[in-house]
Amino acid sequence: MVGYGKKLRELQIQEWKGYYINYKLMKKKVKRYVEQLEVGAQNRHNVLRDFSMLLDNQIEKIVLFLLEQQGVLAHRLSDIGKEHHTLFQQPNSIKISEVQEAYRDVGRDLLRLLHFVEMNAIGLRKILKKIDKRFGYKFTDYYVKTRANHPYSQLRQVFRQVGIGAVVGVLSHGLADLQDLQQCQGSYISIYDQPSYTHQDPVLKSIKEAVGRLSNSTNFLQFLGRHAFTMQEELPSPSEDQIVDERYHFMSLLLNLANTFLYMVNTYIIVPTADNYTLNLGAAASVCGVVIGTMAVAQMFSSVYFSAWSNRSYLRPLVFSSIVLLIGNTLYALAFDMNSIVVLLIGRLFCGLGSARAINRRYISDCVPPKLRMQASAGFVSASALGMACGPALACLLQTDFRIYKFTMNQDTLPGWVMSLSWLIYLLWLWICFKEPAHENEANLVLYEATTGPAVHVAVENEPTQPLLMNSEEKEQDEEGEEENDNAEETKKPVTSIVVAYKLLTPSVKVQLFVYFMLKYAMEIVLAESSLITEYYFIWSTSNVSIFLACLGLTVLPVNIIVGNYISNMFEERQVLLTSEIMVCIGLLLSFHIMIPYSVTQYVGSALLTFVSAEVLEGVNLSLLSKVMSSRLSRGTFNGGLLSTEAGTLARVIADGTITISGYFSESNLLNTTLLPALLICISSIIATCYSYNSLY
Repeated sequence: MVGYGKKLRELQIQEWKGYYINYKLMKKKVKRYVEQLEVGAQNRHNVLRDFSMLLDNQIEKIVLFLLEQQGVLAHRLSDIGKEHHTLFQQPNSIKISEVQEAYRDVGRDLLRLLHFVEMNAIGLRKILKKIDKRFGYKFTDYYVKTRANHPYSQLRQVFRQVGIGAVVGVLSHGLADLQDLQQCQGSYISIYDQPSYTHQDPVLKSIKEAVGRLSNSTNFLQFLGRHAFTMQEELPSPSEDQIVDERYHFMSLLLNLANTFLYMVNTYIIVPTADNYTLNLGAAASVCGVVIGTMAVAQMFSSVYFSAWSNRSYLRPLVFSSIVLLIGNTLYALAFDMNSIVVLLIGRLFCGLGSARAINRRYISDCVPPKLRMQASAGFVSASALGMACGPALACLLQTDFRIYKFTMNQDTLPGWVMSLSWLIYLLWLWICFKEPAHENEANLVLYEATTGPAVHVAVENEPTQPLLMNSEEKEQDEEGEEENDNAEETKKPVTSIVVAYKLLTPSVKVQLFVYFMLKYAMEIVLAESSLITEYYFIWSTSNVSIFLACLGLTVLPVNIIVGNYISNMFEERQVLLTSEIMVCIGLLLSFHIMIPYSVTQYVGSALLTFVSAEVLEGVNLSLLSKVMSSRLSRGTFNGGLLSTEAGTLARVIADGTITISGYFSESNLLNTTLLPALLICISSIIATCYSYNSLY
């Protein structure tokens, strides 16, 4: 992994070298300010003022150059437009091709300008994160609050690219007109009159992707992929991309997604019948919270050891996971004939110990090429959503009662037997078709030998010794190189300790992890207590509960289509985040039973609002989390994916425990007793989000 400073020097456009952010200078300033603060030579107020002025000057330099280049492009487009208009009076196929190529040349130069903006935007984000970390106070919050919301904001020019859209519009309009003219369609098609009409020129496609990366503009696939939270480097080097390409295997990816789907089915297939199963075994119906939560408790531990195991292998932990899940589901099914609640809980404990979701995320992050990673992440989320819907739907189909030899097959035991058979089939498929990717160190070695060859060893042996005395310029470059190497090595170190991981969590990251905890808590309350609430208030059958839960699961994809294609393109992510939290809060408030008779309409409507809002919130939350989290958490045992998984799993454990305890004391007050903590946590997360709102810019 190469440090940002070195990547900036390698990837910057040389003729524009003087207009990039002076990242090296700003790092030195940060280091000097820290040293001065430690010895008392500076106070925080002066540091805040001086560094703000430095940042202002850097951003002004970038913005003025950006506006200058936009003017150059606009002037070129104006000249091309004059030639373009003459073609309507005197069409000429050769001239049309020349004008089209002239438009594409402007498009390619616009791509260079977008790359310039992207490099500077990443540099600004990194230096703001660095100063927050080194100074120990919220400089980013102050700087964004005072600059981004100002009517003459230059920061907005960098992060929102004001004016570039007009250039893209002229290019799209011009190329579409010329294509229409060239094909002699006889009718004029305007991209303004028909917004759905898009010209699929490769240059425009590349521009659209570049603008999307910069402005966080998104579509359904990208928005869905954010739910997976597969962290990756902002600027991966070509060699790193080549290593990942060599590790990619489609069938292995498909098996990884199948594991995700089956595990989600396994999680939710027992929810509609868990209360009835515990009653048949002589326990209270509210013990279903413990039955459901036992799996989540075990998952908190399994996520850690599977994450560590995936540093060495992917096939072996997936095989182990399948075997453990096969055993766990078999025990769950046998508990009925053994009349043992203990065996039932042990079975669910084994199912939790077989949770390989940390591996599923890690495999996509490490073994899928960047160009396919968003599709793979979207596939991960789709498989999870489909599994969430199929689990209760399958439970609805298993409403029967018969015996095979000495084993009872009914609505309580069949989910265990069906999942045991499913994991057995998956295990055989996994063993036959999964291809173990090369370990990262092995892949690096292969790539090194392929690119250097044996001659490099001779070159090293015959390399002349360095002179003992170097001039000042050479010495400065050497020190700079050593500093970059040290920084790159520091960035490359995987996080193998929870203490180190915690030190890397900034206040913004902690707030987003808390938001993730809140939404998972709210979703678990809605799902896990549904069978108890609907039976108590509405006397629903198991089939009705199963259909209700399946319908909730089926809302995931349609909601993400709407949010991904429309809402996320109209508003900033932090705006969608805060709005979604407020909607979750409203859904929880509407769920309370206060005085008036509790109706099916109130319950279903409030549960749907809470669940859908939490789903929208999850995608935006994980997207923001990946941006504010340290790049060191993109790899190692305690990576960002593991931390988010642990936060969500802990929320599920506490929610399931709350259901059991509340139901034990009073089933009539179960609904309000479980909703109250969820409401308080939701309000706390809204306050925390407001507190860190400007750091999410």
